[in-house]
Amino acid sequence: MAGPTVRDSIVRRWPAAIFRTMPPLNRRQTVTVRVGQVPVGSAHPIVVQSMTNTDTADVAGTIRQVAALARAGSQLVRVTVNNDEAAAAVPAIVEGLAAQGVTVPIIGDFHYNGHLLLTRYPATAQALAKYRINPGNVGGKRADENFRSIIEVALRNEKPVRIGVNWGSLDQILLTELMDANARSAAPRDARDVMMEAMLESALRSAALAEQIGMPHDRIILSAKVSGVQDLVDVYRLLAGRCDYPFHLGLTEAGMGMKGIVASAAGLSILLQEGIGDTIRVSLTPKPGGDRTEEVLVAQQILQSLGIRSFAPQVTACPGCGRTTSTFFQQMAEDIQGYLREQMPSWREKYPGVEELKLAVMGCVVNGPGESKHANIGISLPGTFEEPKAPVYVDGRLFVTLKGDAIVAEFLKILDEYVESRYGAGGVAAGVGSPH
Repeated sequence: MAGPTVRDSIVRRWPAAIFRTMPPLNRRQTVTVRVGQVPVGSAHPIVVQSMTNTDTADVAGTIRQVAALARAGSQLVRVTVNNDEAAAAVPAIVEGLAAQGVTVPIIGDFHYNGHLLLTRYPATAQALAKYRINPGNVGGKRADENFRSIIEVALRNEKPVRIGVNWGSLDQILLTELMDANARSAAPRDARDVMMEAMLESALRSAALAEQIGMPHDRIILSAKVSGVQDLVDVYRLLAGRCDYPFHLGLTEAGMGMKGIVASAAGLSILLQEGIGDTIRVSLTPKPGGDRTEEVLVAQQILQSLGIRSFAPQVTACPGCGRTTSTFFQQMAEDIQGYLREQMPSWREKYPGVEELKLAVMGCVVNGPGESKHANIGISLPGTFEEPKAPVYVDGRLFVTLKGDAIVAEFLKILDEYVESRYGAGGVAAGVGSPH
C-alpha cells in the first residue's frame, strides 16, 4: 500500500499548522503618498527602494542596473540627476526600461542645481516619479527661491517630493541660527541636541513652505539621515511625534560589508519595530565591481526577519558544533537556499503565498527534530556517531525518514510537491497570501 503523500500531510494539518505567526505591526499613522503606482504610508506595506551608482548619462548602463534592482525586488529606484547630461538622459532611461517591461518608478536625486535642471528639462520633470530635494544645499541665501522653483515644477507635473535632510549637508544658516540661540540660553543644550533640532526644523520648515506654495500634504515624504545608529533612532523618534508625513528610513553612508549590513539592521529594526518608517533603503558601499542588488536583498531580509513582510522562503540551519563534524548539513542548506533562489522567479508568479514558506535543515538530534517541527518542512540530519537516517517533518509531523546518498534530491522532491500542493491552483492554501 502506498505511503502518505505530501498533500495528505498538509490536509491533515492545515490550517492548524501555522508557525511563528507574527502579530500585526502597530504602525505610526501617516498619510499616503503615491510614487508612480507605489503607495507609501502606514496603510500600505513598507516599501523597499534602492539607488543606482552608474553615471546616469550612461543610458544603457543605468537601464541595466535599474532593471537588475527591480528584478531583485526594489519597488522604487533613485538615480542621480546632477548635470545636464544626466538630466537629458532620464527620459531615454525611463523609455528603455518600459520597452523591457520594467515599470519601477524612477526618482530623481537633486542637489545644488535641481531648480535649474528641472526647469531646463521638462521631459525629465515629467518622466520622474518623484523628486528628492535636500534643503541643506538647495541654494544658500536663495534657498527659498530655488526650493520654490522645484515645488512649482512638481506641482505642474503632479509629482510628489521627498524632503531629505542629511546631517552631512545640513542647512548651515539654520544650524548657525540655532547654535547662536542655544549659546544665549540660560541652560544651553548639548551640541548634538542642537544638531538634531536643526535637522527636524529643516525638514518641517521645508515641508511647511512646500505646502504654503501649494504642494498637497499627501505628496510629501520626509527623511532625516545620519550615519550613526543611535542618532538615527533618536532623530526619527523625535520627528515621528511632530508630523504625519510618511518617512523614508536609512542610515546615510552605512559602510561596506558586515559593518554596513549590521549597522543598517540595528538602526532600522528598532524604528520599524516601533512602527516608524514607510519606505527603507540600505545604503551599502559595494566592493569594486560588486553587485548593487545586495542592498535590496538586505532591506528585504530586515523586513522578513522582523516578520513585517515576506519576500522569499526562509531556511533555518544550525551553526554546527562538535556533534556535526561533517559539513554535509551545511552543504545541503546551501544547496536548498540556491534551489530556492533559482525557483523563486517562477514560483512567485505560479504559487501566491510561497514567500511565507519556512524550511529547516538541522545537523543533529539535539535541536533537529524540534526545530524541524516548527517549520513547514524540516529535515534533521544525523550528527557524528548518530544513526545514518534523516527524519523529514511536514507541517509539524514526521512524514518520512530518508537514508542513503540521495537525501538532497529526495528532500527537494518533497519540497516541490509541498509547494504545488499547498500553494498551487486548487491547493489547500490557494488564495492564502501574506498577512502583511
